[in-house]
Amino acid sequence: MRRSKPEKRLIPGDAKYDSKNVQSFINRLMKNGKKSVAASIMYDSFDLIEARAKRDAHEVFQQAIKNTSPMLEVKPRRVGGATYQVPIEVSGDRRLALSMRWILTAARERTGKSMVEKLASELMDAANNTGAAIKKREDTHRMAEANRAFAHYRW
Repeated sequence: MRRSKPEKRLIPGDAKYDSKNVQSFINRLMKNGKKSVAASIMYDSFDLIEARAKRDAHEVFQQAIKNTSPMLEVKPRRVGGATYQVPIEVSGDRRLALSMRWILTAARERTGKSMVEKLASELMDAANNTGAAIKKREDTHRMAEANRAFAHYRW
């Protein structure tokens, strides 16, 4: 190891559900330090999910995170002048981070009225194994599967 890794910061649970995942998602949703705006978007979209899906919004959120979490990804590895895309397993923290990032990106790219509606729709789609975030996970898995021949270059 060239340098030490910084220690993980502990994120407290959010105000409504006392969930670290929800708080982490709010932090990623936040722009320009406006956490209260991000939190209101998140909770409003949760209310919209409960109204539409007739299910607990927190369960839908957890299912969406679980469904979009990738198991494998590819990392470039240089071997003798050639760069190979080597499939590697994704660790738990990175799996969560990628999942949240993909859901947010997909929600932001959606055409819709407000961020509340776009986020609610994307979370419901991800919970039902459809939508852009699920497609991103499938593409990542497909790429890893296609490059399985280079798995022995793992380090």
